Amino acid sequence: MSTDPENPFIERPLRSFGRIKSRAIKPRQAALFDTLLPSIALPDPKAGPLDPVALMPEAGTVWLEIGFGGGEHLAEQAARHPDALMIGCEPFLNGVASALRHIDDRDLKNVRLHADDARDVLDALPDASLDRIMVLFPDPWHKARHNKRRLLNDETAVVIARVLKPGGRVRFVTDWADYADWALERLQRTPGLTEINVGEGEWPQRAMTPPADHVVTRYEEKKLGDTAPIFLEFSRST
Repeated sequence: MSTDPENPFIERPLRSFGRIKSRAIKPRQAALFDTLLPSIALPDPKAGPLDPVALMPEAGTVWLEIGFGGGEHLAEQAARHPDALMIGCEPFLNGVASALRHIDDRDLKNVRLHADDARDVLDALPDASLDRIMVLFPDPWHKARHNKRRLLNDETAVVIARVLKPGGRVRFVTDWADYADWALERLQRTPGLTEINVGEGEWPQRAMTPPADHVVTRYEEKKLGDTAPIFLEFSRST
């Protein structure tokens, strides 16, 4: 836990993400914050429970992407699955701006965004309310003293298991070998989650085969980590 500098008596959870803005946002994308985002923004999860059914009553399934980066994966999956409600969380404002452009360009009607910490959304969701959770290339915090900031920890894994429907799946992808080991250990010891082997062979080779529905993003193509992408798939036990 860390302390709010404006009120030292209130404890806040450690941030699992870094900066929230870098370069200036382009004019068209900036305009979409005023015109598009209000109509697709999630209700404030800190104000009370979230009801996915109310967000899109006709949805056949509900997906959550935690940390959608530039939004390419979120938009492509939304286009492929128009009957699915796609909830995306991303605190990095440049990423939100990029996602808004993708959503606008493709006229996607099944996406809802939360431009802040995904953990608030997870906490506000009902039990067994999600069919899929995607965590792709989260901030690695690869220095040992920063590991406590990693999004995937024991507490988050328990919440993921809680909000998944029986048979629902979580996919975790990283290009940092140490984070893959860390995530595997925590997901394996979380009650209610069962590993799904993506490929063959020993760890981590068996987890280096991309799932058939994986969407390669610009971030992945930069190869900023120390390993080829490692894909972890776990299912919620029935």
